[in-house]
Amino acid sequence: MPNLNEILLVPGNRPKVVADCGKLIEEEVDSKGGLTGLAVKAAFAVVKAVKPGFVSEAVDHMLDDFVARLEPFWAEAQAKNEPIGPLLNARAGQVADALLTISDDRAAKSTNGTLKKAYEKLRPTGKKHVEAAVPRIGRLVAKYTAAAPTATAAPIV
Repeated sequence: MPNLNEILLVPGNRPKVVADCGKLIEEEVDSKGGLTGLAVKAAFAVVKAVKPGFVSEAVDHMLDDFVARLEPFWAEAQAKNEPIGPLLNARAGQVADALLTISDDRAAKSTNGTLKKAYEKLRPTGKKHVEAAVPRIGRLVAKYTAAAPTATAAPIV
């Protein structure tokens, strides 16, 4: 079975994955309620206003890292012959930690004070929000991996 990099990041899939991730983020933000939801929606609106297209650009820029962080979960699912979605759901906390290390590192290096401040304000609840997104992430990964070949064909000699 190909690895996630060979499935999600190939030229034919990458733009579709980026677009689907953008939709996933929009859906997650829209689903937030309460005071925390208002803060998330407000911060998201600020980010989109400061730099239109930022979400797609950020997803595309970080997608290689996200795929690398999800690869161990994919490999485990393959080794156990289990679907990726349920495995990710069962390990949502670990998935969230793995994905948040990427944005934590990037936020720490950011020179954009507005974006950095918004990230730092929301980071304490970030794990909860990423954990809530894991089912959607699992469905997104499953969408592309289900169509992937089960084995790479041997070259014809």
